[in-house]
Amino acid sequence: MTYMPVIDESACLAHGDCEELAPDVFRVEDVATVIGTAPREQLVSIAEACPASAISVIDAQTGERIYP
Repeated sequence: MTYMPVIDESACLAHGDCEELAPDVFRVEDVATVIGTAPREQLVSIAEACPASAISVIDAQTGERIYP
């Protein structure tokens, strides 16, 4: 399965933790943007680490929300 992170741009405060943890997945300027994907466990871990709780993880095939 493929999992995708989704950024809530209205919640993102551009702390940069996501880019620091996964520079191949996130780019942070004014807000974070998704530029790639990673394994489910890594994406959930990064989402949990987001101080603004701005990252969700979804199953790309079904659209089911995996986190939060």
